[in-house]
Amino acid sequence: MMKKNEIIVIYGKQYKAMAKEILSCAGLASMIPTKDTLIGIKPNLLGQVLAEEGATTHPIVVEALIEYLLENGFQNIVILEGSWVGDTTAETVKYCGYDRICESYGVPFWDMQKDAHEEVDCAGLRLNICKSARKIQFLINVPVLKGHCQTRITCALKNMKGLIPNSEKRRFHRMGLHDPIGHLSLGLHQNFVLVDSICGDLTFEDGGNPVEQNRLIAAVDPVLCDAYGCSLLGIPLESVPYITTAASLGVGNCELSQAKITVLGERDEPARTETAGYRHVMKLAEKAEEVDSCSACYGYLIPALEMLEEDGLLKQLKEKICIGQGHRGKTGELGVGNCTKRFRHTVPGCPPTEMEMYEFLKHYLQERDVSIQNNN
Repeated sequence: MMKKNEIIVIYGKQYKAMAKEILSCAGLASMIPTKDTLIGIKPNLLGQVLAEEGATTHPIVVEALIEYLLENGFQNIVILEGSWVGDTTAETVKYCGYDRICESYGVPFWDMQKDAHEEVDCAGLRLNICKSARKIQFLINVPVLKGHCQTRITCALKNMKGLIPNSEKRRFHRMGLHDPIGHLSLGLHQNFVLVDSICGDLTFEDGGNPVEQNRLIAAVDPVLCDAYGCSLLGIPLESVPYITTAASLGVGNCELSQAKITVLGERDEPARTETAGYRHVMKLAEKAEEVDSCSACYGYLIPALEMLEEDGLLKQLKEKICIGQGHRGKTGELGVGNCTKRFRHTVPGCPPTEMEMYEFLKHYLQERDVSIQNNN
C-alpha cells in the first residue's frame, strides 16, 4: 500500500496501460476499505475544452481507473464535477466525452452545479461545499497538472474547487483564491490522486497551448503532489500560498526532500517549464485592471488580448481593461463582463467568451482610431 511520503511517476504513450500499471504499483485496491465503499472520481472538467488542448482530464485515464476498480470488485462508483462559472457541467460532460464513459461502464455522473450545499467549518473559515461530495467515502482526484493565470499552478488541491457551488466559486475569487483553497482541503479529504500530466497547458488553465509530457503521477498526499507539480513546472513553492496553507493546516507535507519518488518508464526529453509562457501571460495581463475576477472571465480575456496582439492592435490600447467583481457598481471607461455593466464601454456576459471580448475590443480600438483621425 502506498504511503503518504511516496510519489509514483510513469512515462509513456500507452495511457490506459500506464494508468493501470501505476494504480497497481500504488496498490490502490488495498487502500479502499470495502467492496461497498462509495468511490467518487473527480476529474477536471472546467469547461468545453478537449483534453488534447491541455485543460481537461483525458477520458482514457478515467476509463482505465474505472476498469481497474471494476476488475478489483468495486462497483459503487460515481463521477462528480462542477464546471467553472460560465459553463454548464452537463454540456461539458457531453463535449468532453464523459457521457459515453458513464453509459459504457454504468457509472452515474453527479453534477455539482445542481447539488445542494452545506456550510462546513474548515479550520475557522466557513466554506460552502456540495453535500453529495461530502458523502463520498473514498475520493479519487484526477486533476490535470497545468499552469494557472491567477494561482500559477492547478493540480490536486485546486481541483477540489469543482465540488463547491458557483456562488462559492465567486466568493473564493473575492477572497483571493489561495486562502480558501488551502482551507477547502480540510473540508474535502482526498484519499488518492492520479494526475493527468499528459499534455497540460503549462501557462494557462483553459488550454490552447498543450505541452506534451506523456506522464501520469500517483500520490496519497495532495499537498506533496502539488509541491512536486511545482518542481516539475519550475515554480517556486512560495509562489503558490495555498499549498503551504494546506500544509500548515495539517493536510499534508510540502517538503519534497522527505518524499520517496519512484519513476516507471523513461521519458524522451527533459520537461519544459512554464516560465517563458507565464512571463508572456503576465505581460498581456498588464493591460487589465483585475479585481476579484472569476477564472473563466479572466481566462477568456488573456487569449482575446493575445489575438489583438497578433493583429497588431494591442499596442494601441493605452487604458486598462477593467475586469472582476471588484468593479461592480462602479463606473469607468473600458471593461468586460457584467461586473462592469456601468462602464462607458463594456461587453456583457458572465463571462463573455474570448471571441466576444476580442471582437468588442477590436471594434473599440478601430472606432477610437477613426475618431482620432477625424479629430486631426
